Amino acid sequence: MTSPPGATPQAPAGSADRPHGRAGRDLPAAITSAVVLLGSIAASLVLWKTAFMVIVAVCVVVAVWELRRGFATKGIDLPEQPLMVGGVVMVAVAYFFGAPALVTATAVTALVIMLWLLRRGVAGYVLNATAAVFTLVYVPFLGSFVALLLAEGGSVGFDRFDDGVRGIVTFILVTIASDIGGYAAGVTLGKHPMAPVISPKKSWEGFVGSAVACVAVGVASVVYLLDGAAWVGALLGLVTVVMATLGDLCESVIKRDLGIKDMSTVIPGHGGLMDRLDSLLATIAPIWLLLHYLVF
Repeated sequence: MTSPPGATPQAPAGSADRPHGRAGRDLPAAITSAVVLLGSIAASLVLWKTAFMVIVAVCVVVAVWELRRGFATKGIDLPEQPLMVGGVVMVAVAYFFGAPALVTATAVTALVIMLWLLRRGVAGYVLNATAAVFTLVYVPFLGSFVALLLAEGGSVGFDRFDDGVRGIVTFILVTIASDIGGYAAGVTLGKHPMAPVISPKKSWEGFVGSAVACVAVGVASVVYLLDGAAWVGALLGLVTVVMATLGDLCESVIKRDLGIKDMSTVIPGHGGLMDRLDSLLATIAPIWLLLHYLVF
């Protein structure tokens, strides 16, 4: 049952009796989950970078599943089969064949989705098709820029230190820096809400903390990992903090509109996968753009 308009979304059953502190997180569970996820990513990049694309494809499938569950609370029925299959294809062609292939795969998947929905008849067609195309762009299309960045190394084999791998490490580090910097500054210093209606815990002090962390990590990563200029790293950090914050706010708006607290509970301490991907999806395209034209 959804919450009435304007009401605060209810927490999942069983979560109210667990003290999560000012940040609203079960910190030990969140740290454990983060270590496991980051460990899996690091292992795939070190051992065989193409395996990282399997992780990305799985994330796309899970994210589509979460959005379908969330949209269902408003009577929106996403066609998850073509979204999942098309999303995996988009990730694969972006990695192996580049940006032109990604654009083509996205267009074809959108057309397939609209044709797929014809089977359901007229009622709800525009609503479901619009939500499906939104999901297509929000998750598989933006997520496929991870594949484009990894492919910058020019190979799909076992080269552990090529430009693509170092680009992915830079992308992850600078985006995580936004989250960690904002969390630390927000919990310790946060007094002025940035968007109280959308995300009450997000503060301007937290944004400043995110900006400082992003710029510092961006400069260090670009200079020492990518052999680029320090100003490019600073620009990367500034762009990242803005896009990560907007991505987080956009996902908060989506959840509030749907009347849910988390997209799911698949990641202990974090909620749903989309609750962790919001910043990553928002930052990957501009990061790829900056690195592609200013560094690689």
